Amino acid sequence: MLTSINVKTYQPEVEHDMLFIEKKHISVYKRLFDLSLASLMTIAILIWLIPLVGFLIKLESRGPILFIQLRTGRNGRPFFCFKFRTMTHDRNAVFKQAIKDDDRVTRIGRFLRKTNIDEMPQFLNVLLGNMSIVGPRPHAVEHDADYWGVLEGYQNRYAALPGITGLAQVRGSRGITDKFVKIHHRLQYDLFYIRKHTLLLDIKICWWTVTEMLKGDKNAW
Repeated sequence: MLTSINVKTYQPEVEHDMLFIEKKHISVYKRLFDLSLASLMTIAILIWLIPLVGFLIKLESRGPILFIQLRTGRNGRPFFCFKFRTMTHDRNAVFKQAIKDDDRVTRIGRFLRKTNIDEMPQFLNVLLGNMSIVGPRPHAVEHDADYWGVLEGYQNRYAALPGITGLAQVRGSRGITDKFVKIHHRLQYDLFYIRKHTLLLDIKICWWTVTEMLKGDKNAW
């Protein structure tokens, strides 16, 4: 299992100072935006949503309310990512991406995944500083191990904090990456976001995410 990744070790083609961390003034505004929105969502929604969804999860299947998974963070540093549990609980399960009509997904889990409500606990990750509201989605470390040294520029997607939502997701590049071309398309969206990031772009992506939640994402299984 991949437990730690050092971005500098791979000498990415695009240097960090050309990507995200050079924009220090934007980073400050982004963090203020993240903290403000995450605090609001926690106080206004998560405070009652977690008990409610937790009750429904427990009603259908045994196991914890939250699914806590080790994922890759900024500069390749792993962190524990929070989600509502949407599958049957198996302590000894090995990593496997969800597929369409996956029999591991519970009934309440399908609704949570379709509406992206399963990602809501990640506002806590934002408050902890592990994630941003908007950014490249964090992958499981096992998933990253398949692409880190294979797909050129892949490590560059971790020059920024991973996000609850991202440009790739609102443009339809989400779900299972069973073909190399799918992860390549996602990477291109991620790198474009990192290079072109502005606070206005973050706000637009948040709006597009809400509209996708209301419609129900066809790629969310």
